[in-house]
Amino acid sequence: MIEKNMTGRVWLGLVALGLWLTPLGQAEVHVTDNVVVVVDASGSMGTPMRGTNRDRMSVARDALKQVLGQIPGTTHIGVLVFPNGNWVYPLGPRNDTQLEGAIDSIRAGGGTPLGAYMKTGADALLEARKRQLGYGTYRLLVVTDGEANDANLVEGYTPDIISRGITIDAIGVEMESRHTLATKVHSYRSADDPESLRQAINEVFAEVSSSDTGTAGEDAFEMIADLPSDTASAMLKTLSTTGNEPIRQHAEMRRADPSPQRGNSSPSTPQNRSGQNQDKEPDALDWIAGLLLMCGCPLLIVIGIYAVVKASKNKG
Repeated sequence: MIEKNMTGRVWLGLVALGLWLTPLGQAEVHVTDNVVVVVDASGSMGTPMRGTNRDRMSVARDALKQVLGQIPGTTHIGVLVFPNGNWVYPLGPRNDTQLEGAIDSIRAGGGTPLGAYMKTGADALLEARKRQLGYGTYRLLVVTDGEANDANLVEGYTPDIISRGITIDAIGVEMESRHTLATKVHSYRSADDPESLRQAINEVFAEVSSSDTGTAGEDAFEMIADLPSDTASAMLKTLSTTGNEPIRQHAEMRRADPSPQRGNSSPSTPQNRSGQNQDKEPDALDWIAGLLLMCGCPLLIVIGIYAVVKASKNKG
């Protein structure tokens, strides 16, 4: 019975997601790449870079301006600065004059609350993905010269961010050893001089895959035309937000107050603020919907719908 119910929920999830995209029909869909650059402006970034008469912060500012001024217009940019700058350039289309002014405003001073700012940047990317219906790519680029003051947050948030389908790149600026993020993120580059820093940033943006448009065909969804509208509406409400909710605030709490072993839940099991067990396993619909939304790939959605519906018809 459990297996039968799960199969039905997976099928409904795939079908509803297909209907969600059906109104796009053959219309042109603009694909936007989104990159949030998290810039370390802690006090150590004011240290002179070896072999130059310039500090790390001024070198980083020049490298960012040079690279960001050459990226395609289909790429939206956000510049988030810690610990004091916050959003010097909110995630959105590139305006060269405003972007250069924002980067020039960055000044070094303070600590390294990297984890908290990674969450802020990731939340902005998730909100953009919700608005863009999953089309495009979503990346978080961290440029830092030191380990985080809030290492527990970095440890807790990083896997959560990656699990949402966000790519994390990190650049270590003149660090004596590799940053701890090096083994946790998609790519890590070291930069020990102005040219290697510029090159590292340039390589990250060169990896941002960009296409001008995408299309979603109506023919692919003919097989699901019989789904009742009330069922579709209920499923759409869930699927339109699955995987795009903000990174969980309690990521750091799980180490201080571990959840009970799975399978031993009881009325006394600790609950999070929403009243749900923190160790509750995501159901099949959550996994399927989250995966498809993270991929942002209409082709994958079509294939998934076709495979599930065909399997159901064959069993019938």
